[in-house]
Amino acid sequence: MASVAFLGLGVMGYPMAGHLKNKGGHDVTVYNRTRAKAEQWVAQHGGSFAVTPAEAAEGKDFVFSCVGNDDDLRSVTTGAGGAFNSVKKGAIFVDNTTASAEVARELAQQAQALGFSSLDAPVSGGQAGAENGVLTVMVGGEPDAFDRAKPVIDAYARMVGLMGPAGAGQLTKMINQICIAGLVQGLAEGIHFGKQAGLDIEKVIEVISKGAAGSWQMENRHKTMNAGKYDFGFAVDWMRKDLGICLAEADRNGAKLPVTALVDQFYKDVQAMGGKRWDTSSLLARLEK
Repeated sequence: MASVAFLGLGVMGYPMAGHLKNKGGHDVTVYNRTRAKAEQWVAQHGGSFAVTPAEAAEGKDFVFSCVGNDDDLRSVTTGAGGAFNSVKKGAIFVDNTTASAEVARELAQQAQALGFSSLDAPVSGGQAGAENGVLTVMVGGEPDAFDRAKPVIDAYARMVGLMGPAGAGQLTKMINQICIAGLVQGLAEGIHFGKQAGLDIEKVIEVISKGAAGSWQMENRHKTMNAGKYDFGFAVDWMRKDLGICLAEADRNGAKLPVTALVDQFYKDVQAMGGKRWDTSSLLARLEK
């Protein structure tokens, strides 16, 4: 059993922290910007809550975070009352936020200067994956820190891989989002085409999902897409945040992402339709408007 702090109890962090407490058996202290959510978590899972990230992190073996973006991450780590003000030497900071590789490297350098380790460890699998403890975790950092952290991360994951040095986890998550963007647009166009052609979409998907066109998106999203329901996963607002990170990194490294840039603009159209909180499969709604 390790002593653990978890910073950020959103739709992902709340169940992830719960798995660290219940499945992992760790001593967990949580922090959330809205205190009522932290109190609710403690009432449900036990453990304790802190009123600042620094208080939560003090004396802990591992400090986890799962917040919104680069600015939120800097706020809970190096900002006033941030965790980096109190993390003990030899501890490990594990960030599950989807953020830039730039901030991951920045925090890794600061952690090293302060005598502890930092791992960027973004996750894939959505809210359902977090709730069921079966997330995929892509990690950047030093191998020794990864080896120490992996048994703890395993409490909420089914796959944990070290992708390279600091920033490599975030870069891998960018590839994940690039691939998803193209898949969802292709699926949306396929369903739209099938409807226009008068085909039975369920029959179509039953057949093609067993062939080369099959994907997780097809298996898990086609029914709700066909029904015009878009409240079953990762929100459009967050996808646009992630794709923005991908496109900014591509500008830096010279990668060409024409499809990603196009799908990002399609999601902008969905936002304009009032779909900011719809899930990413709502690309179909844009085609059917």
